[in-house]
Amino acid sequence: MIVREYEEDEIVVHRVPLIMMGALVASVLALTTAVTFGFFERQAIPNEAREAAGTMATATRSLHFFDEADGTVRVEDAFTDQVIARFPAGTGGFVRTTVRSLVYQRRINGFGRAVPFELIEWDNGALTLLDSTTGSSVELASFGAGNRQTFANFLSEDGLR
Repeated sequence: MIVREYEEDEIVVHRVPLIMMGALVASVLALTTAVTFGFFERQAIPNEAREAAGTMATATRSLHFFDEADGTVRVEDAFTDQVIARFPAGTGGFVRTTVRSLVYQRRINGFGRAVPFELIEWDNGALTLLDSTTGSSVELASFGAGNRQTFANFLSEDGLR
């Protein structure tokens, strides 16, 4: 029988990675402090940035979103009740997620679905989905051209551009 003796393992951490991690933490703290004390501007708030730039709305449409029993999401014009789009179960994931996040805010604040959502296209190309009941909004261009286009299609008369 062969008996092996194992020595107690020592954990060795090299200095270079430790120094690099320390430098990363120090730089993050320095940048955070610089923003706090006003050496760098904070990230722009879309409403304030549009107001400062004089951006104007070029198109607006009031929308209602409905979950149907079969899992389809139906998008309707709030004034004419015209069906603009339908997203069967398994499709329209971005629309579902975006609207559900806004509906959740309505629910926790005690608002119903009576007030429609406002879809606004700005003259700088931005697109905003606004819930006027909670003040929540989603800047749709932030999620890529394809997702922005999905909502931009709702602005045309028949829902397709």
